[in-house]
Amino acid sequence: MAIYGRTDLAVEAKNLHLQGRRNITQLEGVAAKDEIIDGIEVSTVEILNSKGAEILGKPVGKYYTMQIDDRFERGTDIFSSAAQTLGQLIRNCIPLNNSSVYLIAALGNPDITPDALGSIAASNIIVTQHLKKKMPAEFKAFSTTMLCRTGVLGTTGIESAAQIKSLCERFKPDCVIAVDALAGVELNRLCHSFQISASGISPGSGVGNNRQELSAETLGVPVIAVGVPTVIDASLYSDAPQLKGMFVTPRDIDSAVRSAGKLIGYGINLALHPALNINDIDMLVG
Repeated sequence: MAIYGRTDLAVEAKNLHLQGRRNITQLEGVAAKDEIIDGIEVSTVEILNSKGAEILGKPVGKYYTMQIDDRFERGTDIFSSAAQTLGQLIRNCIPLNNSSVYLIAALGNPDITPDALGSIAASNIIVTQHLKKKMPAEFKAFSTTMLCRTGVLGTTGIESAAQIKSLCERFKPDCVIAVDALAGVELNRLCHSFQISASGISPGSGVGNNRQELSAETLGVPVIAVGVPTVIDASLYSDAPQLKGMFVTPRDIDSAVRSAGKLIGYGINLALHPALNINDIDMLVG
């Protein structure tokens, strides 16, 4: 069955546009490649120009998608290589030096499980700004990191973008890393694909609830977006009118989001604090 729909994943958008087109493997203004990094499948979609952006409906830039088909919770054999690969892909997108300051923004609603990815990732992030000020020698090997949990407009009354912009104006970070749940269309990618890009993010866009975008244009600094699709529009797989506007999620969404959030947290830590390893992070985040 051919599937059409709105997706936050660039690799899915590319696949949708190539679906059913015989002898066409490349889209104008779009470059793509697949590779294996440390045993992990990684797809790279690069939107080269305005034509590619128009076709895929996403800003110009590189979009990395890491696919993990097996279980990947902490304690599994694949977790370490997956976290290291995720860290490498994040490093591909960020300015990284000893004086860089990073603001990690955990987006989404922690009270709604499919939207709690950012909040769970935040619980696994090492924050150092206050420590580096008090104990600079002891934390010399660490980057300067800050964290905010924005909540959602319906519970805070404040746009996430407005909160983050205020923090950027106050603390002058060199980069913002935004973590948020996404929407997808391919069932095998649900809670198993991790997208990393340096093209910013529009919170809620995948479920038709667009908020103010987070991007270099709106915040004045590079914005790295890290996310996992946790929902799929139910109407993509059925013509039943009562499914219009409904989204479905896996029955094990609790454990899936916890595992994905922890993996993202560890990947961000490895990216921003290169001197650390997985065991170090275990001790620091509990």
